[in-house]
Amino acid sequence: MKAAVVVFPGSNCDRDMAVALKAAGADVTMVWHKDADLPDGTDFVAIPGGFSFGDYLRCGAIAAKSPICKAVINHANRGGYLLGVCNGFQILTETGLLPGVLMRNAGLKYICKYIGLEVVTSNSDFTHGYNAGDILSIPIAHHDGNYVADDTIVAQLKDQDRVAFSYTDNPNGSVSDIAGILSENRRVLGMMPHPERAADDGHGGTDGKAMFRAIVDAVVTA
Repeated sequence: MKAAVVVFPGSNCDRDMAVALKAAGADVTMVWHKDADLPDGTDFVAIPGGFSFGDYLRCGAIAAKSPICKAVINHANRGGYLLGVCNGFQILTETGLLPGVLMRNAGLKYICKYIGLEVVTSNSDFTHGYNAGDILSIPIAHHDGNYVADDTIVAQLKDQDRVAFSYTDNPNGSVSDIAGILSENRRVLGMMPHPERAADDGHGGTDGKAMFRAIVDAVVTA
């Protein structure tokens, strides 16, 4: 599997993401935000966490206008796989690839800690390495992780089994405890918690490892 990790000014989880993907068997290329195209043959794109462009304006709003995001949008529209974590999730909502928006945490404070994360659905290439109902221990690190969407969108996400993860103890005020969502074709996942920071024994936990193995296996099999 050929994976591309997009790097913006202010990204700080790009190398963590690359390490997690390589450990799962992916061939990883780092792609700068000013590049106009993804590498030939890219199967999977990851947009990592961090503070792209210093989180000026809305978080992810400037990054969403970078040249590479046009290629990322085209990749997703062609049915390519795409993962956005933390700032990456914010960018995916700003591009319109995922519905809703990430707002300031309800407590108005930056939160950095391990949280309980429930696997809501195992019916996706990202989550089929888990069972629905599994509780994972995954770190969060965000100031603007409060997922907000109107009642219609939330109902659609639930009815279409597109809520991938939910918080067991909501840390930021996200509607319906939502921590991660899938696109309509289930090939785009946005989530606030950091699975790439829980994918190695040296991290103190490996609950995120199965997600990277699952997506690599799914793409290779396809």
